[in-house]
Order: sequence, then C-alpha cells, then structure tokens
Amino acid sequence: MSANDFEAPGGPERSCSPSTSKQEGSGASSTQTTPRRPQSPSLFNQTSDLASSCSSSEGKSGNYFTALEATVDALQRRAQSLIDKINEGRSKDQAIMKNFNESLAMKVNELSQCLEDKMYNVYDHHNKQLQDRLQELPEIIERIGQLQDELKQVCQTVATVYKDLCVQPEI
Repeated sequence: MSANDFEAPGGPERSCSPSTSKQEGSGASSTQTTPRRPQSPSLFNQTSDLASSCSSSEGKSGNYFTALEATVDALQRRAQSLIDKINEGRSKDQAIMKNFNESLAMKVNELSQCLEDKMYNVYDHHNKQLQDRLQELPEIIERIGQLQDELKQVCQTVATVYKDLCVQPEI
C-alpha cells in the first residue's frame, strides 16, 4: 500500500476553511465556499454542510479512522469469507478425490477379479485338454511299443530272407 491509500479522499490535506479564488475581471478577492465531497461513500458520510463536517480536526480524524477501521474490518471479513469458501471447495475436492479413489479401487478390484476368473477358466480349459492328451499318451506309447515289436519282427524276417538269398545252394 502506498501513503496515498491512507489519505483522505480529497487530497493529502483537507482544509476546513473555505477555498478562495480570484474572480476574473474584478481584481478583488472574494471568498467562495466549495464543498468537497469524499470520493468513497463507504468511508465517509456525505453532508451538505461543510462547517459541520469540519467542526474539529479531532472529530474528522476520528471519523476517518473509524470509517477506515470499519472498511478494514469489512475487508478482513470478506477475505476470511473467501478463504473459508476456498477451504470448503478444497474439502469438497478432497472428498470427491477420496470417493473417486475408492470407486477406482473397487473397479480395479472388480476388473482384476474378473481377469483372474477368466484366467482360471482358460487354465481349466487347457488342463482338460492336457488331461485328455495325457490319457491318450499311454495308449500311444503302447501302440508305439507294438509297432516296435512288429518292426523288429519285420527286420528279423528281412534279415532271414537276406541270409537265405545269400546262402542258396548252387545248382
């Protein structure tokens, strides 16, 4: 704040005496009263009689400081009101964020549970397929064993035939 912020609205010094001006053409000094009105009606009460408002400098400064205190108090109440509104807004925002976080956590839990259920369903499906194939495996291994035995017999038969062909008596 500057020094001018604390001055009375009509200038730095406000005189209680009437202002004087020279009238043009007459050359004589005449006294002419010009009432000065305060520029801020919230700080001062306007009166039509300058003499009553300037009766004493002590009364004037008392009114000025009383009005100034009232204005400062009003500004402080308004500032506190704005701060309270801001704090209320922040509290509401925090409540909204808390609810959002709780809702988000519930949704994430639901989605993760759903994903886990689907994953276990896929595991179950794959387990059934594996179980079916594993049950077929001993049959296949037994069949392979039978084929090996047949192959051995065929090999022995071929070897016997080969020997018989190689050892033929000459005629």
